Amino acid sequence: MSDVVVSEFMNEAALVPLAEKYDVLFDPSLVDDRPRLLGSLGDAVGLIVRNRTQVDDELLAAAPRLQVVGRLGVGLDNIDLAACEQRGVAVHPATGANAQAVAEYVVAAIFLLFRGAFLSSARLIDGEWPRGDLQGREIAGKRLGLIGYGTIARMVSARAWDLGMQVAAYDPYLPADDPAWETADRVTELDDLLAEADAVSLHVPLTDDTRHLLDVAALMMLPKGAIVINTARGGIVDDVALAAAVRSGHLAGAALDVFENEPLSTEDGQIFAGLDNVVLTPHIAGLTKESNARVSDMTVQNVLQTLNDQQAQKTE
Repeated sequence: MSDVVVSEFMNEAALVPLAEKYDVLFDPSLVDDRPRLLGSLGDAVGLIVRNRTQVDDELLAAAPRLQVVGRLGVGLDNIDLAACEQRGVAVHPATGANAQAVAEYVVAAIFLLFRGAFLSSARLIDGEWPRGDLQGREIAGKRLGLIGYGTIARMVSARAWDLGMQVAAYDPYLPADDPAWETADRVTELDDLLAEADAVSLHVPLTDDTRHLLDVAALMMLPKGAIVINTARGGIVDDVALAAAVRSGHLAGAALDVFENEPLSTEDGQIFAGLDNVVLTPHIAGLTKESNARVSDMTVQNVLQTLNDQQAQKTE
């Protein structure tokens, strides 16, 4: 049995400091083999996961010695925090380590969807020369609405301002006197943000309050020709309603990196069939070679520090 189990992919080289002191099982295939994963946790004091491993009562019961869960990323909706707290299991996300990657993804998606021309390769290969159809829009002067104004949203804002965009944000949990509002117009009502946004980007966790935050009614509040980008969590946008809004021509496009059910099934994906102005990616907005190295290093250090602290307490 191993001391630390890694159930999803990461930069394996980052595990060296941990492996010097603990027996480490690095097996990214475990996320897709629940019985084998549970069977590997009998002696584990540490577990490293991404967003697909469900850390719930069943898993915690299979890991009676578990002391710490390291999350390769920031979202915690796959981890039962209350159950971990009840069992004294520390949970450490890699806060901020992939923010740069997500911010760049959002800005790239804005460029891609406003200009439109970058999605035309197949037509040219087929012999078309559709210059008249590809008069896209510039992003300078457009209004970007950010829902949630945490670290990533602020990085998006800084880049958008530099590109000549106007930036507004809605975040009811951020105090009005917070210095962060110096970099975005503060909007106190979501409806007001949506009504004037040429582009909307989501930066909130998935909770009971945010599930289907952008539903049919909210999407229809957006001006005709707006675009939507979701790199936060699947379920915050009603994807069926979004696909319908794009198909009807009300929205000019969307970029979705997250989905209510992941991996996206063939059946679920059919709602986007034929929509060339919808970009779908497999939850990789925060994943670059550089961010994977940062996230992996931070997670290993978080786990190692927690285990060392626990050991020190036992010897006192």
